Amino acid sequence: MASSYYGSLFLMLSFFSTFIPFALGGDFNTDFENLFGDDRVEITGDGKSMSLTMDEYSGSGIVSKNEYLFGRFDMQIRLVPGNSAGTVTAFYLSSQGDHHDEIDMEFLGNLSGDPYLLSTNDYHTYSIDWNPERIIILVDDIPIRVMRNRQNIGVPFPTSQPMRLYTTLWNGDSWATRWGEVKLDLSNAPFVAGFRNFNAKACVVGPHTNCKRFSDGQYNGLDIESKQKMQKVHSKWVVYDYCRDYRRYAHGLPFECRKENLLQDE
Repeated sequence: MASSYYGSLFLMLSFFSTFIPFALGGDFNTDFENLFGDDRVEITGDGKSMSLTMDEYSGSGIVSKNEYLFGRFDMQIRLVPGNSAGTVTAFYLSSQGDHHDEIDMEFLGNLSGDPYLLSTNDYHTYSIDWNPERIIILVDDIPIRVMRNRQNIGVPFPTSQPMRLYTTLWNGDSWATRWGEVKLDLSNAPFVAGFRNFNAKACVVGPHTNCKRFSDGQYNGLDIESKQKMQKVHSKWVVYDYCRDYRRYAHGLPFECRKENLLQDE
């Protein structure tokens, strides 16, 4: 009897040692901390809404308390309205260190009358869906970019470094609008971006977690309908593709962009 009890106890301990904790839902009060900007970060609506402000002195930003390794992260964002030239609103995952990984969505401000390509001045849902096999970037649940794990041909892919989630608003007028030609007009300050309804279904890194099993290592690609939607977005809205930037890569395109390595199924 004692042998059976201790055997059961060992199995339970083994189970919990490989337990995969994951985050569901989100609260700006409990899930994030201030990164910079002090009271320029304003949280309202019982933790469900948040605004970032940039003035002549500083921008602002927050960072998640948890570190994650794989998951889906959704955020409704309203970008800076009006003359936002020079501003950068960012929603991204990043690890730490000299060789850090980053999955980044940056929205570059525009002059009044020039629309954002990925947004109007309304709230839209921006998503990062990351597992060991691929990263999918979505807007209002429509995929706009798929990045497959190409480590088999030597292309780096984030599979091992835990990352925190960041949202920031800052001055990038040295490059952000028309390659820095248009500068920030502080007469339009303060600049404000809105965030709400953050949601994460992601593996939270801890001392006894095994996030490698979070998605069971299975590749979840796009169905036919989603591929068609993404192709429509690409045909109408893409204004830059680094795989076609022959001026930047005059001495040779990155390895994954070479004809023999291009993927045709995404």
